[in-house]
Amino acid sequence: MKICSIYKSPRKDEMYLYVDKRDALSRVPEPLLEMFGQPQHVMDMPLKADRKLARVEASKVLEGIEEKGYFLQMPPPKEEYLLDLYQDRPVSGVR
Repeated sequence: MKICSIYKSPRKDEMYLYVDKRDALSRVPEPLLEMFGQPQHVMDMPLKADRKLARVEASKVLEGIEEKGYFLQMPPPKEEYLLDLYQDRPVSGVR
């Protein structure tokens, strides 16, 4: 079991960074932190390989933290019908 700290990205909706609470963000590469934005702490939680998580396997999170010092959870892919919702929007329109 490992106590993980979870951070969300202010730049990308539904992007999360899992790290070992003891190490905090010290093992996360600087270029990743620049891309991620100022990490916003969401919560700390105990994590075991058999724990159920919503979008990723806990064993993969623990493996990433062990090998690299972090695990980056990417946002889920957008549904195709949502991608073309504003297809004819002018370039200067709100994004």
